[in-house]
Amino acid sequence: MSGRTPLIAAVGEALRGVRWYLRQVDGSARWEEHLRSAAEHGHAPLTRREFERRRADARAGSVSSRCC
Repeated sequence: MSGRTPLIAAVGEALRGVRWYLRQVDGSARWEEHLRSAAEHGHAPLTRREFERRRADARAGSVSSRCC
């Protein structure tokens, strides 16, 4: 049994890495950061829809997001 422990630990670490990556890609990490920041400053948080709309608008306005 003790021979499997490093394998289980490696799989767990890999799954944590995949979870982190997916949260970065889908915006969940930034959403939670927004919620924490709003609570910290005593502001009402945006709805998830408003938050994503602002993120999309910011990306669209970015020079690096253009193809040409």
